[in-house]
Amino acid sequence: MDEHIIEAMGKSKIVVKDGKVIKIGKPIIDYCPLFHKYRGIEKLDSESIRENIEFRINDFGMCSPDRNLKMKDFLSFGISETISTLLEDKIIDCAVIVCDGAGTVLINDPEIVQGVGGRISGFLSTSPILEIIDSIGKNNILNPEKAEINQIEGTKKAINLGFKNIAVTITSPLDAAKLRSIEKSFKNTHIHIFAVHVTGVSPEEAQELFKYADVITACASKPIREIGDKKAFLKAGQSIPIFAASEKGKEFLLRRINKIGGLKDKKEAKVPKPLI
Repeated sequence: MDEHIIEAMGKSKIVVKDGKVIKIGKPIIDYCPLFHKYRGIEKLDSESIRENIEFRINDFGMCSPDRNLKMKDFLSFGISETISTLLEDKIIDCAVIVCDGAGTVLINDPEIVQGVGGRISGFLSTSPILEIIDSIGKNNILNPEKAEINQIEGTKKAINLGFKNIAVTITSPLDAAKLRSIEKSFKNTHIHIFAVHVTGVSPEEAQELFKYADVITACASKPIREIGDKKAFLKAGQSIPIFAASEKGKEFLLRRINKIGGLKDKKEAKVPKPLI
């Protein structure tokens, strides 16, 4: 029996076993403008969360052998879209991200980065699914036997395989600090840190993320937004802003913005409720 534990949709803890949603925790966020815009969800509760997770399972095979791994852009502007653009433009040569059914994976195909990262939320753990592992390739997976999620070890594997410009998604400032230490140990290796799934971080953790990361998505984080508005090299978007925490991060975001022809200004943009 495979089991997948996810934090999604208001950071509700969701358990999927053998393609079925068996547990839904209480969300800490009541409203997300992205789910409202794209799925018509006005309130995040157990019913709307269940319907959305079941939609993902049925639509593109999330947490199942039928997983569709490739996708064109979903949002015009987001973390996976930005990383995909960096791969397309050969600014980076590898992305270390997390995939359901495989865990930490090393990807250099922009459409797979988008198909994986643009469709899932924060996975706490996942179980190996043979069909997904075969599609990605065992050599591109940190631990195909256990589908382990470990972005630090995944980055080390990418370096050992000879990749030099690596984008890594992380959720904790501790991982970000470790990655900067690793980067210093390898000559001509550049690690570009993208902080995701940051709802609920403390003010101290938010400060650490801005110290080490290149790009940070705000999610529903109040401290990330407050620090980003003061310290970011660039702020892109309004409802769910993305912040450049470094000059390199600014370069990355501007590259994506230029690729899509700019961002539209939104009057009275809606934000997640509550911000925490």
